[in-house]
Amino acid sequence: MILVDLNQVMISNMMVQIGNHKNAMVDENMIRHMILNSLRFNKLKFEQDFGEMIICADDKNYWRRSYFPYYKASRRTDRDKSELDWNTIFNALNNVREEIKEFFPYKVIQIETAEADDIIGTIAHTEGMMLNSGKPILILSGDKDYIQLHTYGNVSQYDPTRKKWIRHSDPESYLHEHIIRGDRGDGVPNILSPDNCFVMSIRQGRVTQKRLDETKDINNMNEEMKRNYIRNKTLIDLTRVPDNIKEQILEAYNAENEKDRSLLFNYFVKNKLRNLMQHISEF
Repeated sequence: MILVDLNQVMISNMMVQIGNHKNAMVDENMIRHMILNSLRFNKLKFEQDFGEMIICADDKNYWRRSYFPYYKASRRTDRDKSELDWNTIFNALNNVREEIKEFFPYKVIQIETAEADDIIGTIAHTEGMMLNSGKPILILSGDKDYIQLHTYGNVSQYDPTRKKWIRHSDPESYLHEHIIRGDRGDGVPNILSPDNCFVMSIRQGRVTQKRLDETKDINNMNEEMKRNYIRNKTLIDLTRVPDNIKEQILEAYNAENEKDRSLLFNYFVKNKLRNLMQHISEF
């Protein structure tokens, strides 16, 4: 199966196309064409080896924000400073996602308060095999958070924006170091730093190689570091998705996909997708 991290793939793709034109005008038609063409291209490229494509979509609310209020807090500030019209972009993404749900033959999984990471992680942990057996799973995303899933022999990852495979020789160590160092992009500080260090512009404690070596054993941590380690593990480790969300994800994943291709032609005509019409059989 091909698990598509919808928002990550499409926003990355769009930013590459815009390039240095950060004040470029973007409209829904452009975003629609970009998303659909990317899905078509990657389906064509990988379907023979990996099978059906499953679209994994972020919900508008995240359970991680309830657990950790500073989660991704700086992203909104960064978007406010940007010259791009992010309201138009996100409205378009939401509209196209709903169109894919309604008109396209792909299974689309979107669960209340879950991110695509939760969906992909839960499916990979359920279907993953330590040896390269079972159904092959391709994660279509450039997000390195998914390296932790490379422990399974049947899980591969491809970055469709940079057009390269993502591989790591020791995914377990990568996950541990990721938890120790945190994730600035998601607003998660390292384990030496307080919850609010990014929003308050507090300099993080320095994680040296010596500190990494010392923290291989949680028993070597003081109480504050242990507390922060648990904070980061909950936010980063995809085995820590709440059980009620996992159950909903697996229910949607195991549900029969009764969608077909019968609505595609009228959809393409209505949205004036003339350039893609000649490739309609590839969707």
